[in-house]
This record gives sequence, C-alpha cells and structure tokens, in this order.
Amino acid sequence: MSIATLGIDLGKTTIHVVGLDDRGQPVERKKLTRTGLFRFLANLAPCRVAMEACAGSHHVARKAEAMGHRAVILPGQFVLGYTKGQKNDDADATAIAEAATRPTMPEVTIKDGTQQAIQLLHRSRQGWIKQRTEVANRIRAMLLEFGITVPNRIGNLRKALPGILADAENELPDGVRDLLAEHWRQLQTLDDQVVTVTSKLEQLARQDARAARLLTVPGIGPIIATAFVAAVGDGSQFGKGRDCSAWLGLVPQQYTTGGKPRLLGISKRGNRYLRTLLIHGARTVLRHADKQDDALRRWIRPLDGRTHMNKAAVALANKLTRVAWAVLTRGEAFRAEAAAA
Repeated sequence: MSIATLGIDLGKTTIHVVGLDDRGQPVERKKLTRTGLFRFLANLAPCRVAMEACAGSHHVARKAEAMGHRAVILPGQFVLGYTKGQKNDDADATAIAEAATRPTMPEVTIKDGTQQAIQLLHRSRQGWIKQRTEVANRIRAMLLEFGITVPNRIGNLRKALPGILADAENELPDGVRDLLAEHWRQLQTLDDQVVTVTSKLEQLARQDARAARLLTVPGIGPIIATAFVAAVGDGSQFGKGRDCSAWLGLVPQQYTTGGKPRLLGISKRGNRYLRTLLIHGARTVLRHADKQDDALRRWIRPLDGRTHMNKAAVALANKLTRVAWAVLTRGEAFRAEAAAA
C-alpha cells in the first residue's frame, strides 16, 4: 500500500520514519541513518513528508522537495498533543505523521540556504555580544575586589582598563594584573569578532534585494533588515501585515470567554530577537520624529503624546512590521503616505 504521509523524527545519528496511508493507518516503520533517509526518500513515490521544527529540519525539507515530495515542518508544541503512550522515537514519528494530516495544523515556512546563513551570522553576533558582556562584568568584579570602580557602559571600561593595568600604585597583585590583561585581550578579540560579523551583515543588506528594500523603512537598518529577511523571507506565508505582527508577538494577547472579549498586553510570541530589534528601531524613530515631516511622522506625534514612551515604541514597532511586510510582498520601496494610511 502506498504512503500518503511520512512522519520523520529527526535525530543526530538515527532517524525514525512512520508512513501512513490515505486512511491514516501506519503501513511503514523504519529506523534509518541520515544517508539512508535520503536514499529512502529518493525511492519513495511523491507524498507529504512531515517533521518537527528542529536543527536540520529545513535542510531535510529542502532535500525532500527537490525529490518531488511536499515537505511540511510543524511546530513542536502542536505535535505534542498527538503523542500517545510512552515517549519514544517511533511514537514521536507517528505523532508527527498524524499531526501533518490535520488541515488546520500550522506549518513553519521552509527557509532557503541564504536565510539560514544570515540567521547563523546573527546568532554568532548575538553570542559574541553576550560573551563580551560576561567578560566585561568579570573584569569589573575583579577590579571591585581591590577597590577600583569603573563607570557603567563598556566604552568606559575600554578607556579605563589600559591605564589601570599600567598603574603600578593601585596595589593590584601581579597575578591579578596578569589575569586582567588576559581578560582585556579576550575583550578585544570579541570586539573584533562583533565588528567583523556586523560588517558582513551590512554587506549582505546591500546585496540582498529584499533587505535593500527594507532599508528604506524608517527605523530599519542593516541588522534589522537582514534579521527580518532571515526570519520572514519574502513574507508570502502571511496573508496580511497583521498576521506577520501577530507571529512576532506584537499584537495584544486575546482572552475571550463567554462571548466577552478581553485584550491583554502583547503576546510576545514568535521570534524574540527580531521583536526586540524592531522595538529598538521604533524607539529611534520616536526620538527623532520631530526632525522630519512626512505622513508617518505626523501619525507618530499624537501617539507619542498620549501614551507612555514604551507603549508608543511597541505600537510603532507593530506599525513598522506591517510596513516591512508590505515592502517585501509588493516589491516596492517605503512610501510614508501609504504607511500612515
């Protein structure tokens, strides 16, 4: 009997697959290696190939589509409800296959190689910035043990530390001075890595047509533009701009029961990193809204005056997300008149 839906439980070395027929009955169960999986897919008649969103799922989905299958990536939290009995790889593959047969099951858009490459650059940059903060805090803590304080902000630490290391009268033990010098070299290395990856993202923002269009939107620079492209792609998976904002968690959370609607704070669902970047970009636009006069700025000024700055920034980030989606899907540059409509 032919396989209509194939559920794949991806692992690092071993992969379990379960095939369902048109009636949803299991007709195939296999344990494969990664090479064996691609060989199995190449010999399989075109069908729906489903897997959970995880490391490597986009790569497998692209390979499956190249072989003529319809690849589907499912959010893991929605697959969990289809798991029955004990937790094991075969049961997980069965749950994935059964979840994929539901017509209302949400799907994760498959990323292309370029999107994943950009995303890895952002994750590396984010990790190096975090490490840099940790090293800076460690340096401050060591200096404080010997009564030496440095003003807040990492720039102040960069300026003060060479002088502290060179000062022979600050009573720092030689072992501590050597340790601080090693941390200072590590901090400089992390600075160089962040600068290098940032310049690569800026170059990608100019080269990629989608990111270049996003650069025309106020509050969106190379970092936000490339992060948006890595997460959203061309935006075709969303029917309207509000869907994109809801996916990013920038719309109010709804709690309706008994026919009584209740709207709470923003849902904070989806990509936290991109949502944070968009809110910071909106803060910049708010801060300089009085320096330009166009339709979007005239829309912003009353908003900034009647509510708290943080709420205004989130509302503007919601607006800019919808504008960015329109710029991507329509293939045109930003127009202030259309954005303020």
